[in-house]
Amino acid sequence: MKLVIVGDTHGGHARLGRLSGDVLIHCGDAEDLFGASGYDLESIDEWFGRQDFEHILYVGGNHDRGLEAALRRTPQPYRNATVLHDTSVTISGVKFYGAPWVPELSRHAFYANERALRAAWLKIPADVDVLITHTPPAGVLDVSSRGQSLGCPLLAGRVKALGPRLHCFGHVHASAGVQVQESTTFVNATSVNSALEIANLPFEFEL
Repeated sequence: MKLVIVGDTHGGHARLGRLSGDVLIHCGDAEDLFGASGYDLESIDEWFGRQDFEHILYVGGNHDRGLEAALRRTPQPYRNATVLHDTSVTISGVKFYGAPWVPELSRHAFYANERALRAAWLKIPADVDVLITHTPPAGVLDVSSRGQSLGCPLLAGRVKALGPRLHCFGHVHASAGVQVQESTTFVNATSVNSALEIANLPFEFEL
């Protein structure tokens, strides 16, 4: 199964071109926090529809206010992608689980305080194969351009306890890359740099 993983496209998704594989994963922040034109759900959904995949999975990010609002009306705002919102989907025997929550950014989309984060991460099923979040776990590909660790310690503890095969996320633009710890491969799949310019190719992973 070929996975193609992107994140933090911030309206630049079209510049990634036409992608292909079995499962496309977007780790959130396709939108702009301040509602700039061209970042709306419809244009993002149209881009998803032009990609060559059997399945497209999306997890919300802190810039995705449009998606956050749409999820209050319907569990699946996109026609061409499946939103994982504290939910899972099994594809060819592989269990994917997604959750959008972010700490500290109380004025952004999908903010959760410490108590809510703890409850959210406890919902991650023990048999998850591929975990998709927007925020990284603390200490893994989470260092900002200012040298700050922006990952979630509670998520780090949960991931360590569960040991999924793959954990993909974005959020921290300065730390795109891949890291392997014990049985888990971590992918910070952010597509942009700190100037919000598309700078990284999509990550590909054979599962």
